[in-house]
Amino acid sequence: MPLIRRPSPPSEPSAATPASLTEGTSDQRWAAVRAAAAQPGSIALLAAALTQERDPRVLEAIFTGLARAGTAESATAVVPFIRSEDASLRAAALDALRAMPEASRPHVARLLADPDADVRLLSCELARGMPESEANRLLSDLLVRETEKNVAAAAVEVLAEIGRPEALPALTRCAERFADDSFLAFSIKVATDRIGSP
Repeated sequence: MPLIRRPSPPSEPSAATPASLTEGTSDQRWAAVRAAAAQPGSIALLAAALTQERDPRVLEAIFTGLARAGTAESATAVVPFIRSEDASLRAAALDALRAMPEASRPHVARLLADPDADVRLLSCELARGMPESEANRLLSDLLVRETEKNVAAAAVEVLAEIGRPEALPALTRCAERFADDSFLAFSIKVATDRIGSP
């Protein structure tokens, strides 16, 4: 009778280390990130790697791992990248935060009040995933004080989808402030009509 070897049990993935996530080739780092994302307690390692990584594929894996974890710690690690000068990093951070709405929620009010207009504009999208009453309050507060037309337009666009009657006064004040902008005036009319419809 021939000797039949038993298959070896699958080996456990080695524990992720700071070096494994930041050293070696991009393929090695990508594999290390994927392995780390599957292990408990690896958020701090992924967050640290995020600050050093430059390869788009590895960055995507890190953002995905943090988003899947969906913890307060992972949201805190991602939020600073909303301010990145790199458009692809900003977009990746926004996607990750949108994928973990509960973890992102505590950051939205502060982001909507950020001195950087680009941050405020992007953060309007985060409000879309919040409970409607809270989103309406935050976006209304934004519209009352906003001075940048593009940011106001982003907030109006979200309110056109999730707006409630309590947002109507802020929309009216915004229309008065930007009365010279026909596009924004039209967007506000669309939003108010939708909110006012039964």
